[in-house]
Amino acid sequence: MNHKNNAAISITGLEKIYSNGFRALNNIDLQIPRGEIFALLGPNGAGKTTLINTICGIAQPTKGTITISGYNNITQYRKARAAVGLVPQELSTNAFETVWDTVTFSRGLFGKAKNRLYIEDLLKRLSLWDKKDEQIQSLSGGMKRRLMVAKALSHEPEILFLDEPTAGVDVELRKSMWVQVRDLRETGITIILTTHYIEEAQEMADRVGIINKGHLILTEDKNALMKKMGKRQMIFVLREPLTKIPSELQDYPLALTTDDNGGKLILTYDTDTENDISDVLDNLKSNGIRPKDIYSHQSSLEEIFINLLGIK
Repeated sequence: MNHKNNAAISITGLEKIYSNGFRALNNIDLQIPRGEIFALLGPNGAGKTTLINTICGIAQPTKGTITISGYNNITQYRKARAAVGLVPQELSTNAFETVWDTVTFSRGLFGKAKNRLYIEDLLKRLSLWDKKDEQIQSLSGGMKRRLMVAKALSHEPEILFLDEPTAGVDVELRKSMWVQVRDLRETGITIILTTHYIEEAQEMADRVGIINKGHLILTEDKNALMKKMGKRQMIFVLREPLTKIPSELQDYPLALTTDDNGGKLILTYDTDTENDISDVLDNLKSNGIRPKDIYSHQSSLEEIFINLLGIK
């Protein structure tokens, strides 16, 4: 193993320009440490799949360097590619092969010696063991997607790429895939996933990258990002409608919404600033306002993402 670079993935100055002049990737620098779940977020056409295909050697970069587990993915292509398992968006399998045969064949493609125990354990971990002798055409959509993960892991890679892993599957299956991905990480695998389901990134990722129009506009620890950019709101549900916010309360960042049920007072503040809610409550009470309910709301990753990209 080449340990010159201890990152799972190291990308410097990466550009991809197609022959028609379209710039799909623009000067991307990215380091992904071993053992991390990294989520790459972006709208359709932002460059997510192009970035994965370039890292995995399916597309040639125009400029820049990529190392995978310390191996240059052009000059040491075979070693770099062997360190990677890729689950593409499109499910491509021979419908008449059995589950066991297709996973075993994938392992052989990388020149790995047969290892029945490893394949058995892999199929059990992905809840496919009882389907090992069935033809792929008989599997449900969710099982086919798990089979693609098994194929990608058949040669024991250190890094797993999941390109839109739960596109087109129902919510229940999506959540079971999340559990399986987290379990895989426990085995020491580094996982990079692209997704446009932002709750997927919020649920699973340690770190988030946001790509738009070929530019990697941000990479940040997920929790730090939500703390830094997320707003917390304290919502006071009113018993009776207010026509305006009393002057004594106008120093607070309060907004008033009204409806048939009385409406709400919404206090918005940054998560890293101290706000003593008891002061606000005392002031509400002294102005004759007694909320019938109080609850808080923290911005989701989706709201942060929409704000960053300026999506309306």
